[in-house]
Amino acid sequence: MTSAEKYSFLMEICAVAMDLKQLNALVTVAEAGSVTRAAELLHLVQPAVTRQIRALEDELGVPLFDRTRTGMRTTEAGSALVERARRALTELDRARAELAPTPGVVTGIVTLGLLESTAELLAESLVARLTRDHPGIELRLQTAYSGHLQRWLDEGDLDLSLLYNITGSPSLNVTRLVREQLWIAAPAPIGLRRDRPVPFAEAAAHPLVLPTTGHGLRTLIDGGARRAGRALDGTVSTNSMALQKKLAQAGHGWTILPAIGLTGEIATGLLCAAPLSEPEVWRTVVLAMPRTGRVPAAVDIAAREVTRQIGIAVAEQRWPAAELVPE
Repeated sequence: MTSAEKYSFLMEICAVAMDLKQLNALVTVAEAGSVTRAAELLHLVQPAVTRQIRALEDELGVPLFDRTRTGMRTTEAGSALVERARRALTELDRARAELAPTPGVVTGIVTLGLLESTAELLAESLVARLTRDHPGIELRLQTAYSGHLQRWLDEGDLDLSLLYNITGSPSLNVTRLVREQLWIAAPAPIGLRRDRPVPFAEAAAHPLVLPTTGHGLRTLIDGGARRAGRALDGTVSTNSMALQKKLAQAGHGWTILPAIGLTGEIATGLLCAAPLSEPEVWRTVVLAMPRTGRVPAAVDIAAREVTRQIGIAVAEQRWPAAELVPE
């Protein structure tokens, strides 16, 4: 979303509901699931929150919540407005941070997407560095699979994100950072080892726990299976990396993941793993940002720090089976 589009979007929202207190109440009730809890979070009395929600509903002419015995549940119209109100409030917070900076200090809100497999490796060091060197930057981290992160980027919910196997798009600027090999993992007693790659055909002969069809990793895995001349029939599939690993640990099948997603389980002896071979299967991790006219200073700093932390992780061999992509 360009700056002009964000401004237009904010104006549309404000034309519907000029009272930011109403928008705050709407989002808080939706997240809390009850007016009582929302009132506590907003430090208001319950009738005041109820009046703000009623005023929005009266102005729009549609119910925003279903009142149930278990709490407040957004209607279809309510969910649509909550999503837009949340974005509007985030943009207003961002504008306040950018328009009233402390002299000599970069300020602003940066919403960064991290691939689920990289979050444990990068999040702590990234937060520590930015907090120390740029305390005026508020970092908001979101983790998900690449497809979800790319959609959030396109919708304007993220400022920048790690993705994989994206070469570029009309809406995104993409910088290739690192490429890494996919590994096959199994219960620890199987004895897979890093120095003994497993041919894809041999891996496919075992029951497999894989990402669901349509997932970016599944697309890479299916491509490897075709090159190996093997079908992946009879597999268990899930959209959760954590569940993939848990099912593999319990002996329900072997699983295929980027090596970075297996380091914890390998270190603690819950899984063993080895690189796939014949053919090898690789993914390329990129840093993507929307194609906008101006990159805020806070976003630029975060982008540089993400790139730096990835370089350090690869150099220190904390990102196994990975290599930096030359600039």
